[in-house]
Amino acid sequence: MSKRIAVFSDVHGNLHALQAMYADSLRHSVDEYWFIGDLLMPGPGVMEIWRLIKKMQPSVMVRGNWDDLTVKGVRGQMDLEKPSRIYFARLAQYVGEHVSAAVIDEIASWPLHVQKQAGKLTFGISHNLPTLNMGQALFPTNPVEHFDQLFENFDQQDVAIYAHVHHSLMRYASDERLILNPGSVGEPFNGWWPLQHDTRAHYLILEVDDDGIAELDYRHVPYDRESEYELAVESDIPYLELYKRTLETGRVNTHDQELLDQINRKWDYLAEYQAYAKRVKKRS
Repeated sequence: MSKRIAVFSDVHGNLHALQAMYADSLRHSVDEYWFIGDLLMPGPGVMEIWRLIKKMQPSVMVRGNWDDLTVKGVRGQMDLEKPSRIYFARLAQYVGEHVSAAVIDEIASWPLHVQKQAGKLTFGISHNLPTLNMGQALFPTNPVEHFDQLFENFDQQDVAIYAHVHHSLMRYASDERLILNPGSVGEPFNGWWPLQHDTRAHYLILEVDDDGIAELDYRHVPYDRESEYELAVESDIPYLELYKRTLETGRVNTHDQELLDQINRKWDYLAEYQAYAKRVKKRS
């Protein structure tokens, strides 16, 4: 008996991309959903995305690094020593102003690593490494030894699935166990421009039957970027100009400290977050 699983990650607040991915998964008769982390920020989608996730009812939910940033920032606990940290904090403030504490508590409860049985195969699922959801150890061009870490202490796992690097991927560990990455729904990335130009919503349909993996379908789904940008404008999200650039090109400025510092100063985002954090701490 076969099962079709939609594996998806890195939505990053892009509501229209997630809606398009979900509609495509229904057209392809998906039975189950596995979510591999980074749900919110920097896009405008918050409660709409949360409601859609609840409708999907993923049987796997793992916590990404941006999920951790969301939780920490919403709770007023973000350190602010660098412009990029102010960026994360102010984005999290936006999330905190649109969701309940119960939503944030649920995100905080997601595990870093899950083992899932499908057919005869055991899948190890994590946003990045099984015990570390950040860093560039698993960037697609790295040596195979980096990817072997996905199986360390998990001898029984046949397949590893990770996300984080926003690249669709299929490769092998040194012992030829399989490694998959679904790519990013909301922020696909590639350093080679002709490939970067494809910023459709990327995800993976994994079909498993009694013999193993019957099919891997890496889906690239078009969505309405103009409507997504209009939603961002209407929602008055912080860093609107950066989100517009991401929608147009796929490029991000997450670690451009000089540019982020200029924007933070222009809009006084540090003071806004400090005032927000003070209010949060008073309530707790």
